[in-house]
Amino acid sequence: MILSQFDPEKRAIINPSDIVAKLSDFPKTVVTCFARATFARILAEVPHRQIAKTSVANLEIPIYELDFHGEKIGFFNSYVGASSCVAVLEDIIAMGAENLLVFGTCGVLDNSIKETSIIIPSSAIRDEGTSYHYAPATNEIALNPTYRERFKNFLSHQSISYTEGKVWSTDGIYRETQSKMLARKAQGAIAVDMECSAIAALAKFRQINHFQFFYSADNLDSEKWDPRTLANDADLERKDRIASIALHFATQVFK
Repeated sequence: MILSQFDPEKRAIINPSDIVAKLSDFPKTVVTCFARATFARILAEVPHRQIAKTSVANLEIPIYELDFHGEKIGFFNSYVGASSCVAVLEDIIAMGAENLLVFGTCGVLDNSIKETSIIIPSSAIRDEGTSYHYAPATNEIALNPTYRERFKNFLSHQSISYTEGKVWSTDGIYRETQSKMLARKAQGAIAVDMECSAIAALAKFRQINHFQFFYSADNLDSEKWDPRTLANDADLERKDRIASIALHFATQVFK
């Protein structure tokens, strides 16, 4: 298959540095989320200024610097989908980011996992195309080996519960069939997302520090799809708490 033809050459025909310039004062640590409402609420609560921008095709993406309790953190709203998400992250890394924390929703493949609860991925099934351009072909990719235990301790010290396990990353959101879902469950997956495996491959390829976690949204482990708290405006107070967890952990773990 074409996807097995990995090329480790770092220099491509078009490179991020051909599009964006490295910024001398760009924050080393960057946090990003996918939900629009959560992103807007963080900006409303935390002092910030716009420091740069990038774009994907017809969408402009502003990049902000947060002043989070005296710590400078880069912050932007990630594009959804592995290919576009990674393209934007490439620009962010080219601007000067060295540490990346990503948080966002996922669907659950285990209906015992409660709504808006934290999920820590330990590995990802690579059912998207982007990761194969950043890492040799394998069925799975490891997640968070460096910071996972520290995040678990961080949560435990605050008496915050979590679930740990494998995630299924797929870019075919309307092709998550019942048979595929059951097959992924049989492989050990407890959740499904669109970008995780690709982000992990990018981070390893570009040699940046990286951590990602989820909060549960819709449920696929039922007779009929249950959106639960997938909507941007659902369960906002708990989502605000999760955003605060992400920002606090980012300021601590990447020092």
